[in-house]
Amino acid sequence: MVGICTYGGYVPRYRLNRGLVYKAMGWMNPGNIANARGEKAVANYDEDSITMAVAAGIDALKGIAREDVDGVYFASTSMPYKERLNAGIVTAGLGLRDQIRAADFSGALKAGTTALLSALEGVASKGADNILVCVSDCRLGSPASPQELIFGDGAAAVLVGEQNVVAEFKGSFSTTHDFVDHFRGESAKFDRQWEDRWIRDLGFAQLVPEAVNGLLEKYQLNMSDFAKVVYPCQYAAARKNLNKVLAIPPEAVQDNLQNEIGETGTPQALLMLVKALEEAKPGDKILVVSFGSGCDALYFEATDNIADFGPRNAVSGSLANRAELDNYTKYLVWRDTLPADMGLRAEEDLWTRWSAVWRSRKMVLGLWGSKCQNCGTAQLPPQRICVNPECGHVDEMDPYRFSDKIGHINSYTGDMLAASYDPPAIYGAVTFEGGGKYYFDFTDCDLEGLATGMPVAMSFRKKYYDPKRDIAGYFWKAVPIEEVK
Repeated sequence: MVGICTYGGYVPRYRLNRGLVYKAMGWMNPGNIANARGEKAVANYDEDSITMAVAAGIDALKGIAREDVDGVYFASTSMPYKERLNAGIVTAGLGLRDQIRAADFSGALKAGTTALLSALEGVASKGADNILVCVSDCRLGSPASPQELIFGDGAAAVLVGEQNVVAEFKGSFSTTHDFVDHFRGESAKFDRQWEDRWIRDLGFAQLVPEAVNGLLEKYQLNMSDFAKVVYPCQYAAARKNLNKVLAIPPEAVQDNLQNEIGETGTPQALLMLVKALEEAKPGDKILVVSFGSGCDALYFEATDNIADFGPRNAVSGSLANRAELDNYTKYLVWRDTLPADMGLRAEEDLWTRWSAVWRSRKMVLGLWGSKCQNCGTAQLPPQRICVNPECGHVDEMDPYRFSDKIGHINSYTGDMLAASYDPPAIYGAVTFEGGGKYYFDFTDCDLEGLATGMPVAMSFRKKYYDPKRDIAGYFWKAVPIEEVK
């Protein structure tokens, strides 16, 4: 049996009220009032599609032995690197072994389901035992555009395999059309789109039914057979019309999360699928349809294992962990849309040389330290000589991963002089349960909310962005958590 063995999701903590955006930019395009309801999920200044993919992947891999993962497929239309394997960074951030297959999928919003299909077919052909599919996007709409209000940021991840399957893959039907609705050229920063009528009336209204009806006919199914039907479409009227045309029962329509998150792009279909799996019961049939340069339609059936599936943050947990971003201009600065002077310290040349990244890649990207074989003392960064003064053994260390360990704040400070996109820069010492101590930046928090002894979790984030070379560097930061389970 091939299918989804586990799933995870990630929605950034910050949510921007669309009314604030419209209040600032509505004078430019008054018609945008139609898109000003609800809120959109906004990636923090130190987040991008890679860091969100890692977060979703960590959620999906809870309880899974990392050495059992044979591949990582990363899908996004907003990858930070055009020439560097983005999936390779995700693989290292997840702490997986080097001897696995990794690939990037991009170019269309259905790239996420295409990656999922590739993983399903790879496992079915016995080419790999377990493949993790991470899908993430952080798309930008120019100020005053509908996309600025409609888009949201997020990520989803599913592990495809043959053991302990929670949703069995039953079949698929795909189409490919060079249908240009959204597009970006080689150097474009902002998404552009053709007319809404074109996207609604020819795109969704014709291409989605083509894929759905193709799957129903191929497998001799009726729409009433499905407990949940998942398809992305941000146009409320078009969704109502499609539900009617496709004869989808009202209780089977999966909410598209537009008012809570926004249209996330490549991960949208999988985010909605993860939400459906959170609510699914054994025997439920789920239809998943993606849209973008054609459609992929996938058919799953929940197994008995889904009733005993362990807790995940997934979509519901991410939605519950929210904080308001009450400043629209801060969002513009975070996305490098509004230039801001961060002081002379921001002009320093701080990028890490690639040879240094390579030598310390396990520590930097995976947060691997060491653990003494003799006395069991955990140490970060990794050491050759045990730091325990009563031990001191040399070259008797095992690799030890700190990224999934709980730490506690030992000390912290807020620095208004350091260059930061969200001053003050907050950093300090973290002591890990089980041993190990290191200095980290703190993120997704306010200085006033911190206290010594507070538990923190590790989060993979951008350490810096170098505009001169157009490169990003990654490391781990500490995020306060309310409760340790």
